[in-house]
Amino acid sequence: MSKVTLIFTIIAIALTLGACSREQTAPLEPTGEPVKQDTLVLVEGGKFVNPKTNDYGQEVPISDFYIGRYEVSQQEWMEVMGGNPSLFKGSQQPVEMVSWYDAVEYCNKRSIQEGFEPFYRIDKQTKDPANQSGNDTLKWTVTPNEGANGYRLPTEAEWEYAASGGQLSGSYTYSGSNNADDVAWYWRNAGDQYLAGDWLWPRIEQNKNQTHTIGGKKPNELGLYDMSGNVREWCWDWYSEPDVSSGTYRTVKGGGWIGDVSNDAVAFRGKFEASGYGPDQGFRVVRTK
Repeated sequence: MSKVTLIFTIIAIALTLGACSREQTAPLEPTGEPVKQDTLVLVEGGKFVNPKTNDYGQEVPISDFYIGRYEVSQQEWMEVMGGNPSLFKGSQQPVEMVSWYDAVEYCNKRSIQEGFEPFYRIDKQTKDPANQSGNDTLKWTVTPNEGANGYRLPTEAEWEYAASGGQLSGSYTYSGSNNADDVAWYWRNAGDQYLAGDWLWPRIEQNKNQTHTIGGKKPNELGLYDMSGNVREWCWDWYSEPDVSSGTYRTVKGGGWIGDVSNDAVAFRGKFEASGYGPDQGFRVVRTK
């Protein structure tokens, strides 16, 4: 059994395990790669103008906010958390194998490290009554600290608005293009050779598919990279109907190196239990303006 196959076997078990209970590996050795810091980009708010988004034509105004130009890298993760859980090691590759709980903890710890007020109140002792999962044994109660200026996860609407180009949108299907290969690492192009035909895991594994250095594809209209492909990205919201404050899964967006091209569309909605993690699961941060 290969390492990647073993990881996918473990993922099924991991949904029942504690998100932050696994041991993280030691920090990476310096590689000489130029460091891409998670520069924040100002996204000017407004209503959705891309007709290929879920909220186009709806009364869903978005306020101004800042979002990471890149997915959180392994280097950035290590500087805050001290270890590296990722399967595919590289300081400038996106961090992966992180749960939703890991991501909100990172946001708070990075906020403190940089002198901002943490955005989340995290109560690890109280089970969240809104969490309807039968597999999540943690069920931490996480609530926003409204008005705080620290790092946080994007809402699904914020993520989709930014991925679609905001007010500068070119109305693309993917984030920055109608051709996924221009902007996304996904199952066809994320390995040694370009794959054709139907999605088959044995072919993906044999092709040595994996994550890639952040910012390696073209950016979208706002200068944001990898919002289609590379790793799926955690959002704040429950995977449910709008304005529903409970659920079984948290929303993930953007597709990943494993997924089909359809998952890379800005409108695609994915889901994952908050305690789950995988080698195609990462995130990017936002801050309220």
